[in-house]
Amino acid sequence: MRLGIVLSRFPYPLEKGDKLRAFYQIQELSKTHEIYLCTINVGNVDEYSLKQLEPYCKEIKVFKLSKISILINLAFSLFLSKLPMQVAYFYNRKAKKQIHNFFKNKNIEHLFCQLIRVAEYVKDYKHCPKTLDYMDALSQGMERRIDKASFYLKPFVRIESTRLKRYEHFIFSSFNHKIIISEQDRELIVHAKNNEIEIVRNGVNEEYFKPQNLSPEFELLFTGNMSYPPNIDGVSFLVDKILPLVWKTHPNVRLVIAGANPSQSVQKLASDRIKVTGWVDDMREYYAKTKIFIAPMQIGTGLQNKLLEAMSMNIPCITSPLANNALQAIDGESILIGDKPIEYKEQIVKLIDNQNFANKIAKNGKLFITKNYNWENSTKTLNSIFLNHGT
Repeated sequence: MRLGIVLSRFPYPLEKGDKLRAFYQIQELSKTHEIYLCTINVGNVDEYSLKQLEPYCKEIKVFKLSKISILINLAFSLFLSKLPMQVAYFYNRKAKKQIHNFFKNKNIEHLFCQLIRVAEYVKDYKHCPKTLDYMDALSQGMERRIDKASFYLKPFVRIESTRLKRYEHFIFSSFNHKIIISEQDRELIVHAKNNEIEIVRNGVNEEYFKPQNLSPEFELLFTGNMSYPPNIDGVSFLVDKILPLVWKTHPNVRLVIAGANPSQSVQKLASDRIKVTGWVDDMREYYAKTKIFIAPMQIGTGLQNKLLEAMSMNIPCITSPLANNALQAIDGESILIGDKPIEYKEQIVKLIDNQNFANKIAKNGKLFITKNYNWENSTKTLNSIFLNHGT
């Protein structure tokens, strides 16, 4: 099948969750389909990144957004239209026309659109069936940021949350099929027929993220794109609320914060017991050198890929009820859950002081990932939609 794919950014390097999901889905889908990829991108795409996708795509088109057009779109969205700002951010009328012509000329048989951010490009494309990947409930993620936002940003975050909720509902009928990353996120899409949205989970490359027998150099690891508000909030909660309790009884516990683009507030967390790395070429090095992976996420939606990677590498993991609602691991068996700071402290200390228990959680976590989070299996649902459902 000639499959057209539209993305809001080029899916390499894999430092963001949407890029990682798109990359591995394209890799799997290319086994049975001809992929024609259209990506919107802010800035240029380097040759190395292009070469990572070329083996899986028949043709690749990159539509570069200028900063001026982005600013104009955001201003128009804020004052004159009802589009969510992050939909307006990625939209370009000229690119839309070119994308339509490209897909029509290639006789695309099915269109796959990742995220509502780029739904405007193909919502009125009538030449083939279309599938939308909501990925996660963006409106709920934005709503959860309202209380955390500074007073001057709070009104804009509230407006964006409302617009996203309305747009998630509105765009539903423009696509023949819809998918999302978890049951939790599906329930958060406000639509009477949200039960029609099919679950397509993420996976993890277990051959790449496999256990390594290295001596631990630090006790705790937090990873992610460190300019992303839910990650900033999560690691701040860890440093400000949890670690002081841990240090009362275990003063030598060290934390590494590893991930791209650390915000100024994250950089300021660095100390003699906290290392902030910035961009890391190979995250496996840090997974392999930690005793415990921790992701105390307080806001955000979707699935935490960082948990899949750490569990795949046989690292015992601690996370929040919010993050585990999407993951669906079993507390006390394949993962540990904390809510209040004292609960996180107790879980950390338990893993540090009891190696047998830590080994059990790590082993069961690895088995859980192997059974439930495989890219080949998760992409079968997509293939079923593309090949069997038609219009």
